Amino acid sequence: MTKSGGGIMAWNVFRFCTALRALGSIMMVMVLGIIGLTYYVLVIADYGPALFHGGLESLVSFIVLLLFHSLLVMLLWSYFTTVLTDPGGVPPNWRPSVDEERGDADPLIGLEHGSNFGPNQSSVFGDPANQRMRFCRKCNQFKPPRCHHCSVCRRCILKMDHHCVWVVNCVGALNYKFFLLFLVYTFLETTLVTLSLLRLFIAFFTDGEISGTPGTLVATFITFVLNLSFALSVVGFLIMHISLVLANTTTIEAYEKKIDPKWQYDLGRKKNFEQVIFALKNLLNVCFFCMLVLASSYV
Repeated sequence: MTKSGGGIMAWNVFRFCTALRALGSIMMVMVLGIIGLTYYVLVIADYGPALFHGGLESLVSFIVLLLFHSLLVMLLWSYFTTVLTDPGGVPPNWRPSVDEERGDADPLIGLEHGSNFGPNQSSVFGDPANQRMRFCRKCNQFKPPRCHHCSVCRRCILKMDHHCVWVVNCVGALNYKFFLLFLVYTFLETTLVTLSLLRLFIAFFTDGEISGTPGTLVATFITFVLNLSFALSVVGFLIMHISLVLANTTTIEAYEKKIDPKWQYDLGRKKNFEQVIFALKNLLNVCFFCMLVLASSYV
C-alpha cells in the first residue's frame, strides 16, 4: 500500500503488464539464442566433424546427431505452435442460459459465433449446472466456468493455466497440449545435450585432452551449464504439470482443488489425460501414459 494525496492507494502490480509483454519477446530471442549456441557446439564443433573419423566414433556421432535433430524439430514445432495458437477466448456475445423460473444457470449456450471445441467442450467450459453466473468487469461480459482474466493479454482465457513469458502467450484450453509437449521435448533435448557434452565438461577439470580453439571451449562450457540448468529446472516443472493434467486441473485451479477435495472435473487419470493430449489407442501411447502416472506418483 502507498499513500497518495493524503489517501491510501493500492499498489497495482498489473501496471507492469506492458513490461511483461516486452520481457516475453526477450525470452523468445533468448530461447532461439540458446538453441543456436547448442547447435553450433554439438553439431558444428564437436559431433559433426567426428562423423568422418570412422569406426565406433562415427557411429556414436551419427546416433547423437540423429536424436538431436529429431528432438530439435519436435521442440521447435511444439514451441512455435504454443506461441502462435490462440489459447482460447470467450466467444463474442456468449452468455449462460438462465431459467427465469429458477434463476439458475443452465447448460451453456450462445456459441453461435464461437469456435468448434469438439467433443471435449465440457472440459473447456466445465459443467455449469448449479454454478453461479460469473461476470468479468474488465471484459464487460459473462465468462464460463474455468475461465480467468489475463491482465497481460487483456482478455478472458478459457481454462487458463498461466501466462508464460517464455512463449509470449497465455497457456489455456487450446494450446496447453502443445505447451506440455514443449516441456517434454525440452527436457529430452537438454538431457541429450548434457550427456553428450559431459565428457568434454569433465575434461575441463582433469588432464583430458580437448581439441578446439579457446572460443569453442568457452562455448562448450557455457552450453553444458545452460542445458544442465534447463534440464534440472524443466523436469520439476514437467512433473508438476503432468500431475495437474492427470487431476484435470490447472495451476490457477490447484488452490481451489486443495480447498475442495471433491474436484468436480476429475474424470479419472485416463480420461483426464485423453482430454488434454490424445486417446490411448496404441501401445506407445499406453507406455507414455504409464510413465506419466509413475512420474506423478513422486509428487
